[in-house]
Amino acid sequence: MEFSSKLLENAVYEMSQLPGIGKRTALRLVLHMLKQPSEQTLRLTSSLQHVRNNIKFCSNCHNISDVALCEICANPKRDESLVCVVEDIRDVMAIENTGQYKGLYHVLGGKISPMEGIGPQNLTISSLLTKVKEGIIKELIFALSSTMEGDTTNFYIYKQLEGAEVKTSTIARGIAVGDELEYADEVTLGRSIINRIPFENSLKSS
Repeated sequence: MEFSSKLLENAVYEMSQLPGIGKRTALRLVLHMLKQPSEQTLRLTSSLQHVRNNIKFCSNCHNISDVALCEICANPKRDESLVCVVEDIRDVMAIENTGQYKGLYHVLGGKISPMEGIGPQNLTISSLLTKVKEGIIKELIFALSSTMEGDTTNFYIYKQLEGAEVKTSTIARGIAVGDELEYADEVTLGRSIINRIPFENSLKSS
């Protein structure tokens, strides 16, 4: 792709680094921004810079938050004995949109994936195990996507919990194998949470 402007080329290159954005899409977005009032572009760049510099991670569940303790963890109406283990904030948002879950979350920040160099030490598994040892959590719901990496992560955590007095369950397979939670419709996802099964049962069926 030939560019008449080095500035345009650099902007397209940076835009194309975003996931799911190719060079042609990046070019279309940059050209669109150039047609807009400069104030709109400034608001966008200012917003991105502000979120990058000021975003926080909840000290309890590791969810993205504006303050030290996110709104979900700070809500006294949530059941702190029930914790749903998810990959990232997109899964929290997907489950919250169902309106069917009233417990807390624990955001791992990814899944175990040796191919990508991601091991247990790169995730927030250790802080999850620490919370379980405190004895407040009565049930962990594994809600990672039903991929090889998701299943591996679930099993690793499950083995680390041996001897702990905590119930483990997994969302029902209303979610197709290989699907990501964020793409599931709210009704299916809500039913999967409600109809969760003991994690041991999922091991027998796999």
